[in-house]
Amino acid sequence: MEILANTVIHFPPRLSKSRLLKSNSVCCLRLEGHDNMELPLSSNGGSTTKNDNIWRLFREAQQNILYVNKQRLLVMEELNKTKKEKQLLLDEIEHLKADKQTAVGKYKLSVSSELLLRIDSMVLTGMIDIKEASELRRLVKDYRIEVADLFTQSLHKEDMELLAELRYLFHKRKKNGYHIIHICTEMEPVVSVGSLASYVTGLSRALQRKGNLVEVILPKYASLDIGDVQGLRETEMEFYSYFNGQLHANRVWTGVVYGIGVTFIQPLHYSSFFSRERIYGYSDDFERFTYFSRASLDYMVKSAKKPDVLHIHNWHTAIVGPLFWDVFVNQGLEATRILLTCQDFDSQCLQQPDKLALCGLDPSRLNRPDRLQDNTKTQLVNILKGGVVYSNKVVIMSSIHSKGTIVHSLSHGLEPTLAIHKDKLVVSPCGIDDSIWDPSKDKFLPENYIADNMKGKAVCKAALQKHLALSKHASTVVVGCIFSDVSDVDLENLKAAIWVASRRNIQFVFMGASKTPKINRELQLFEEELKDENTRFINKYDEALSHLILAGSDIILCQSFHDAVLQVPLKAVRYGAAPVAITFNDKEYIRA
Repeated sequence: MEILANTVIHFPPRLSKSRLLKSNSVCCLRLEGHDNMELPLSSNGGSTTKNDNIWRLFREAQQNILYVNKQRLLVMEELNKTKKEKQLLLDEIEHLKADKQTAVGKYKLSVSSELLLRIDSMVLTGMIDIKEASELRRLVKDYRIEVADLFTQSLHKEDMELLAELRYLFHKRKKNGYHIIHICTEMEPVVSVGSLASYVTGLSRALQRKGNLVEVILPKYASLDIGDVQGLRETEMEFYSYFNGQLHANRVWTGVVYGIGVTFIQPLHYSSFFSRERIYGYSDDFERFTYFSRASLDYMVKSAKKPDVLHIHNWHTAIVGPLFWDVFVNQGLEATRILLTCQDFDSQCLQQPDKLALCGLDPSRLNRPDRLQDNTKTQLVNILKGGVVYSNKVVIMSSIHSKGTIVHSLSHGLEPTLAIHKDKLVVSPCGIDDSIWDPSKDKFLPENYIADNMKGKAVCKAALQKHLALSKHASTVVVGCIFSDVSDVDLENLKAAIWVASRRNIQFVFMGASKTPKINRELQLFEEELKDENTRFINKYDEALSHLILAGSDIILCQSFHDAVLQVPLKAVRYGAAPVAITFNDKEYIRA
């Protein structure tokens, strides 16, 4: 209404009386309601003059009406525009409120994790004993939100002041949830090589949102990405761990990642173990990760941690299982249980039995068929097998295979062991982080959508086509293809598949790069050779664009349905695109 009030509509000048009536002639008109009234009519051309005046009046009235209608439409357009701008502002306010609530939640988790790390420091410096440390940790876990609100302004205080405030709140404690500690070699985004990193982070965040206390212990690699680690600091005290017949000093670093308390263990004598360029792939990987596994358990005992669940991953920390039950269980960890997760059974780590003594295990006790002795190469011990045997539960990650298929066809020699322990095997599909991969709230999409209302997906498709300069036709099929490493694909057959799409007028979007410069160069040359207006190559992984490709594509081509790294098939289903497992070595597909 404010716009209407401020809008001035200009009408053409009104006709004057002199323009209507000539001085020398007077029209004789019959007026409505005055049938007997007549005006004098000039005898010379009176009829012509009357008709001209009537038509002139009609045309000018018509022009006035058109002008008024035009102005009214302009005002309505302006009003609608204002309404849209108002709605956009309201939506932006709602998004800001939601972001603020999320940020507050993350901050409160960070405060709780920082408090737990301060309690660890108090134990290491001898300020509190093991029993009190355990009680204070439970207090922080059970009252995470309340404690975070109370201690936001107290984290800068000295340990003695902080301890006094924690003791004051101790009388409110009660047990809720579980205390879970991951001993692992990767965690996104701090150190990420494969699917393990995203699995540890996603699972930890989900468990913590449900009221559980989750911590992660990692090696302090030289290549850590510490940009997302809040409050990273070195603790004052060192602790010692056993390896190769001696006790060795370690430094402890603590920080918070996505609200999760993370402890980094840094060996001093064996400093070269984790100061290398790569994470895996060295001849002494067994020694490196066995040292870390033993040091993690020594640290837990030293800092009086008594988790409900100790979660270990793949062969790299599977040695924790035998170590826990043979060495540590009677050191205050009687109530703790071991959970092993295997991303796959491809890598199991076979070693000479006498190497088990490096971390304090007895080779003669463990080199048996029902324990660590390898099922095929009986002169060696199998570290992953030891993890399976000595864990209370074993989770196998697979999105498409049943337990039976994994045990009988994909166990890589572990079938006899898995068959014996089948009751504790659990197959779990690879999951995705709902806080990141959800089209109903994805911040990278121009318009969000849900399964019951897919209009937003059409908007995303148009946005993808516009972003990549593809022709905008809603009926055109868009095929997306996202690879973590093009080196795994037969390049010639990939080219053939793209030629097929080109001939069928399909829009093809390919995202991926190779670690081999030669392959990247070949892809670039192929793109120049193709010169197809319906094909686009993105020669690097772009997080924001990957969201748009998933939302804007009708079909997503996948290397396999069991994609544990990028989890493209699961994301495709979530975003309303049909995942198609395609092997580019499939000649029949290429001929089709």
